[in-house]
Amino acid sequence: MEYSGGGGGGATLSEMYQSARRLLLSARDGVARVERLASAPTSSSYSSAPLVGGGAPGDPAVAEEVRREVAQIQGLCAQMDRLWRSIPGKGQRDLWKRKVEQLSEEVDSLKETIDRHTLRQQKRILEARERAELFERANGESSHVLRIFDDEAQAMQSARSSSRMLEEAYETGVAILHKYADQRDRLKSAQRKALDVLNTIGLSNSVLKLIERRHRVDKWIAYAGMVITIVVMIAFWRLTH
Repeated sequence: MEYSGGGGGGATLSEMYQSARRLLLSARDGVARVERLASAPTSSSYSSAPLVGGGAPGDPAVAEEVRREVAQIQGLCAQMDRLWRSIPGKGQRDLWKRKVEQLSEEVDSLKETIDRHTLRQQKRILEARERAELFERANGESSHVLRIFDDEAQAMQSARSSSRMLEEAYETGVAILHKYADQRDRLKSAQRKALDVLNTIGLSNSVLKLIERRHRVDKWIAYAGMVITIVVMIAFWRLTH
């Protein structure tokens, strides 16, 4: 490759520069596409966006293509850096120095952008993994808590059922005791009535006995009066005859 005289060297350097510029434009388009895909609301857009250079769809593949192009541009810049230093003319050498340095700055900026995007993606993946693990742990803990709540609810329901059964048994016992008390009151009332009847019957018997005894006494008094009358009449008759 001829570098002296600026003609051949300039032409070769110019070809590298044009190739680097084309790769830089493609890399810029890829970075813009990566940022659009990263800001999309759902991950489905990653699988539907075309890649720079016709690669497979998806944001990781687009970012990988951009990194590959950036690496190619950096390689070209390293080669151009050696070439412009070999140009004999100071004016051409300074011109190519500014062009290569500007191209290097632009590709460095793209590299920083894609690196930041890669870090953000890695952070998103890590956060998504942590959220998934947390969600799984939360589901496991919530299931355990729900089982505890179910057990407690069943225990409380059983306790309430037992309490209702005890209350029903208590009410039944109270009702039975009330019935027994009512029966006892009725029995006492019947007993009092029976005693009254018995007392009444006993008093009537006493009166009847007294009446019979008085009747016998009266009868004997009548018999005695009749006998005395007969005796008096017989004695009067004998005295008068």
